[in-house]
Amino acid sequence: MDIHFIVFGQLTREFLLPASGPPRLDVAGGSLLYAAAGLRVWESGVGLVGRVGDDYPREWLDKVRSYGFDTSGIRILPQNLDVREFIAYNESFEANRINPVSHFARHEMTFPKSLLGYQQDKKPDEARRLTVSDIPNDYLTARAAYLCPMDLVTQTQLIAGLKRGHVHSFILDPAAVTMTPTARRELPALLNGVTAFLPSEEELRNLFQSETHDLWEMAEAVSMYGCEFVVIKCGARGQLLYDADARRRWEIPAYPARLADVTGVGDAFGGGFVSGYCKNYDPLEGALYGNVSASLKLEGGGALYPLEVMPGLAEARLNALKDMVRKV
Repeated sequence: MDIHFIVFGQLTREFLLPASGPPRLDVAGGSLLYAAAGLRVWESGVGLVGRVGDDYPREWLDKVRSYGFDTSGIRILPQNLDVREFIAYNESFEANRINPVSHFARHEMTFPKSLLGYQQDKKPDEARRLTVSDIPNDYLTARAAYLCPMDLVTQTQLIAGLKRGHVHSFILDPAAVTMTPTARRELPALLNGVTAFLPSEEELRNLFQSETHDLWEMAEAVSMYGCEFVVIKCGARGQLLYDADARRRWEIPAYPARLADVTGVGDAFGGGFVSGYCKNYDPLEGALYGNVSASLKLEGGGALYPLEVMPGLAEARLNALKDMVRKV
């Protein structure tokens, strides 16, 4: 398979208690799969880079390959890796990741043995940290790379490693824990030469604290660190897009999707953005494609749900959404 797009991220074993519907216990998840599915809605030739332990179910990787992904960049380490992730949602779709025992009790459910010993605040496992050596050589001919949330140093090193190949578009989603005022000293090194930076509204407000409350001012300030476009993900309100060179601004409303599961929606947006942007190197097109990928993910559970919807649905939503964009 020729690799045109690379996605870097984490694979997890998800334990989800959704706002409605049945629980999803010990299923394949993680930013890598959610973003990859958002991209695969539109494009083939997607290579995945991540790490798992040898206790990760092989049938999950087989299923990922069956959807047309290249998994030669997923490194299976000769050890067990704890990649469990627990999320419980309330009726307002707000996520809670702590004290899983209390959530199962509230749902009058037996606590699963496979979640025993789970710690939400455990230190990041060094074995899960991606390095340049994880990138297969034949991935270096790709056009674009999407980096899911991870620490700033790792993202900076991966981008540097990719620059020895043919990759020319770098789309980057920051980790929430790195978006603090002190981290702004490190952002110029990370964002220099990055095509698009995709923080959430909450992450951007954390970065600037009370320095300014104007999201457009924040987008302009971040763009001065060296990225071409800033896309602010505003949840149910959609996205704000800032083009640094042209100093243009757009508001893209969220496609009115049926709300079922918000897990991984931001990652799915990022994957879709990569596809749309690379059509004509137009950031607005990127935001539209990402918006549609996010809307598909919202409507069902599971990282690969956007690939199971009715054929033609994504294109129909894209056409409808184009008329809803507002230039500011």
